[in-house]
Amino acid sequence: MTRNLLLISNSTMAGEAYLGWPRNYIAGFLQTHHVKKVTFVPFAGVNLSDKGLSESYDVYTNKVAEVFSTFGVAIESVHQADDPVEMVNKAEAIAVGGGNTFHLVGKMHETGLMKAIKAKAESGTPYMGWSAGSNVACPTLKTTNDMPIYEPVSFEALNLVPFQINPHYLDANPEGHGGETRQQRIEEFLAVNRDMKVLGLREASLLFVEDNTMKLMGKRDLRLFEFGKEPVEYEPDADLSFLL
Repeated sequence: MTRNLLLISNSTMAGEAYLGWPRNYIAGFLQTHHVKKVTFVPFAGVNLSDKGLSESYDVYTNKVAEVFSTFGVAIESVHQADDPVEMVNKAEAIAVGGGNTFHLVGKMHETGLMKAIKAKAESGTPYMGWSAGSNVACPTLKTTNDMPIYEPVSFEALNLVPFQINPHYLDANPEGHGGETRQQRIEEFLAVNRDMKVLGLREASLLFVEDNTMKLMGKRDLRLFEFGKEPVEYEPDADLSFLL
């Protein structure tokens, strides 16, 4: 498998512009591969609108296009295509935005994009995703933080990496909250998926994957979870290729 992946925990930090903190990583990733147009998947974007989801996809696409235009890259969106699979098949690069992972996975299966994007990404076409878009690069959506607002035909995702990502990983619950911590939720997952590894990808961090090498980049440590073991912390710039 030939892989060129940029898997980003989150799009925005408090007080920053949209895609502010990862902007240089995204620009560098696309410039390295000489990409001038990115095919965007907006299906995780579910916002209130009197005109329905199509308008929310338009707004989302325009928001991403505004950022990408600053480094000379155009955006086309699959929701505007007569044949979204054909658009993906011809894509120079693919970006999958964050939002609700259940809705994203459901629509990717229904439109045939799950298979099409998987084939393209496995052939080396640059793929990037943030939040839900990084979660969907995993074998399944089962380590998402999102509510199941939409029922996909399958929880299976792109399986571009052999582990699960928990984006926006938090070390503790908000003050006054009596529910399970994120670590406890991941441990529940591992109790019934014992052969799987889960990467707690904190905000302002990302995974850069090139073929069979992987590196943690950004500002914060990553936490690796395995069944029956204590979590292990890895610092930025760590070589995580052993997880592939």
